Amino acid sequence: MDELLERAPGEGIILAAHDTVTGGTAGLIRRLSEAGVSLPVVVTADSFTINDVVDAITDGAMDCLLLPLEMNTLARRLQRVSAAAGPLVELRRRQIDARICINQLSRREREVLECLVAGKANKLIARDLDISPRTVEIHRANMMNKLGAGHAAAAVRLWMDAQLGAQIMPVAVSATPLLHSQTPAPISIAHTQAAARAHMPSAHLLRCA
Repeated sequence: MDELLERAPGEGIILAAHDTVTGGTAGLIRRLSEAGVSLPVVVTADSFTINDVVDAITDGAMDCLLLPLEMNTLARRLQRVSAAAGPLVELRRRQIDARICINQLSRREREVLECLVAGKANKLIARDLDISPRTVEIHRANMMNKLGAGHAAAAVRLWMDAQLGAQIMPVAVSATPLLHSQTPAPISIAHTQAAARAHMPSAHLLRCA
């Protein structure tokens, strides 16, 4: 995990081994988000229960793949994941950027933003925070500048984006592997890498203790 984050990829798909991910899929996605990585995550395992799949998808995984992986099946599934992941990746990217911006705010600037989100005018904010209206104006101007927001609506949108994410549930590309009784023939890592280069989006294989 540390090696991946040191060279955080800007595109591709992350394949994560289900039984080695500390904190589960939610913990993995949270750590990736904290590092600014918004790529889709696919969970792999030798076997899945229905509860495993539900938990992984609820926690933010795009799909679940049974091991061992058959080359053509892997290529097709990752292509489908890549096509379906676009809106989710964009949403996570916005969310990460919004959180980075809001984390730059001081405590008082954040309080002013939260009051602004609640629809309060400067005079009411001043009364609630027990400061002068002029001080509210100063904090508000500083807050807007740090957020790069030209108007109040843009600041509110950033705050809303920053609140999203942890509870976002993507739609699984398919649960087809769970329904197959036939075990696919295993393939070598070299063949998998060759297929990835020739036929599918880049896949980052992740085993994290």
